[in-house]
Amino acid sequence: MEYARKIFDYQFGEKIGEKMLPDNVNIVFSKRTGRMRYIYLDGKLLAALNPMTGLFTLTIEGARRAFSLMGRKRLWVKIDDSVVPFVEEGNDVFAKHVVDADEEIRPREEVIVIDGSENVIAVGRALLSGYEMKAFKKGVAVKVRKGRCER
Repeated sequence: MEYARKIFDYQFGEKIGEKMLPDNVNIVFSKRTGRMRYIYLDGKLLAALNPMTGLFTLTIEGARRAFSLMGRKRLWVKIDDSVVPFVEEGNDVFAKHVVDADEEIRPREEVIVIDGSENVIAVGRALLSGYEMKAFKKGVAVKVRKGRCER
């Protein structure tokens, strides 16, 4: 449990691990390797541990929880409301549709895509830095892994 909290603190900001993972959280371990794989809260999958990076990939539910619990918001990308229907279906975010972004985002980091009202739309992996997302007008900014309306 403490190990998972430390990863959340490192990845999403100080003190979020304790808030994100209360004592009643269910951690599922791999039967083959014995390593942590999934984190559930109240029967809902919040995150999966990526064995290649050692960091969490969030579900939409996990992103909502993390974003609402963050003191200083991190790893977010705000998109134009006109493209929300496309992104929430799982389509990638193009740089020209990025309205604002956390400038501390680095390429390959887990990011939370939000709309103008700060509703979580999707989760994915940044392909550009936060600064580049705002400056560029061409190319993919976020490789979306899961949109909120995707089945």
